[in-house]
Amino acid sequence: MILIRTLAVAAVLLLAGPAARADQPVDLELVMAVDASGSITTGALEFQLRGHAAAFRSPEVADSLTVGGTRSVAVTLVQWAGPNTLEVVVPWTRVADAADAKRFADRIGAATRPPLDGSTAMGSAIDRAADLFDGNGFEAPRRVIDLCSNGFSNSGVDVEGARDRAVARGITINALAILDEYDWLEEYYAESVIGGPFSFVRTAESRESFAEAILRKLVEEIAGGDGMPEGLRLAAR
Repeated sequence: MILIRTLAVAAVLLLAGPAARADQPVDLELVMAVDASGSITTGALEFQLRGHAAAFRSPEVADSLTVGGTRSVAVTLVQWAGPNTLEVVVPWTRVADAADAKRFADRIGAATRPPLDGSTAMGSAIDRAADLFDGNGFEAPRRVIDLCSNGFSNSGVDVEGARDRAVARGITINALAILDEYDWLEEYYAESVIGGPFSFVRTAESRESFAEAILRKLVEEIAGGDGMPEGLRLAAR
């Protein structure tokens, strides 16, 4: 009888498998969503990827991981264009120190991807990015989607509706607007794209300012506004 009970318990545990494992705790789950639509040339997409890689190699990002003690983030980088085109470039990865950040930067640098071309379906990208949090193996008090784009939503589902759906799931949406074509994007993103607690828009007016804008955004997202030392506050501005 004891043997039968033991075998029954073992069978339940075996069937449960990975689902029985607890998600790994982190401070932040972050989806970095890069625009690869028709308005982005191959060179511009590569520049976006290099800018994200450079941000993860910076000392400021390493410092932001130690604000208020040891922090860790789970991050993935994706690219998107028209409806149903979102692709994972670098899968979910835990980053807890400078060495982790450098390894993640190297993976971005090794990911040579052509633009997806087509329209700019920002709402569809938000819906798909929000789904990436489900079953990713991590658990955090903050979940953030960060959209990087030089355009506005012109196809797919309504961007404001997608934003509201994500916010209802406890997800914050931030944006980095590249102002090489439309100088009014910051206002558009503020009104129609970002949402959730402490959401914000950052802008880059040129390639020269793009990497710095990504760095400021990333530092603010990792460290958060509360309790940031003055040096990190300056880096995030």
